[in-house]
Amino acid sequence: MSAMGEYSTQQVNHDSSSETNAKFSTELARHNMVEQQIRPWNVLDNRVLDLMASVPRDKFIDEPYQALAYSDMPIPLGHSQFTMPPREEARMLQALNIQSSDIVLEIGTGCGYCSALLANQAHKVYSVEIIEEFLQKAEAITQQLGLENIIFEEGDASTGWPHYKPYDVIAIMGGFFQVPESYKRSLQIGGRLFCIEGQEHLMQAKLITRLSEDEWHEQNLYETQIGLLINAKRAQQFIF
Repeated sequence: MSAMGEYSTQQVNHDSSSETNAKFSTELARHNMVEQQIRPWNVLDNRVLDLMASVPRDKFIDEPYQALAYSDMPIPLGHSQFTMPPREEARMLQALNIQSSDIVLEIGTGCGYCSALLANQAHKVYSVEIIEEFLQKAEAITQQLGLENIIFEEGDASTGWPHYKPYDVIAIMGGFFQVPESYKRSLQIGGRLFCIEGQEHLMQAKLITRLSEDEWHEQNLYETQIGLLINAKRAQQFIF
């Protein structure tokens, strides 16, 4: 065998070994995320745990931050936007209790990871994002993963998105000082809405369930911090 042939074979073996090690490292990180962050945070739904253990979160994160993909922290997406920590994404999924027949509205596509999680459980997901770059990336990655039940749309959903109502589930991935009434009224009877309300340092993740035409039940899930949805109405500033 020529010297060039020996080098080529060694290089292929090295590349193959590196890919195997990287895959193992990623799978271990994903496993640790579930066992060390998500399960201890009172997420006990096996459907959610299995889903978080199977969807490759790192594929949705830009290269400079991929090493942080399974860390318990918000990750920068660009345009002053951030992901939620994985444990909060898991708590959201557990609270929403998504069924295979559900029609879901997601507000704030972001990197597309939560879009993929929702689509794995629901019949159809409408995902709305105001930043076109995010939409393009999310659509490309979810298509690579074979998810064909997500419809991505660009738009400003700061006051609602009633286009395909009523929805079984609404997941709002940015904060509101107070979630608009239009979202509550876009739910089916029995529909569930995840939202985060409040001001900086004083925000509450909530599950809102529609009980009847004019009755809703609100459940506080956990305290958190998140940026307000772009163009969301802020708290009134009183001048004395």
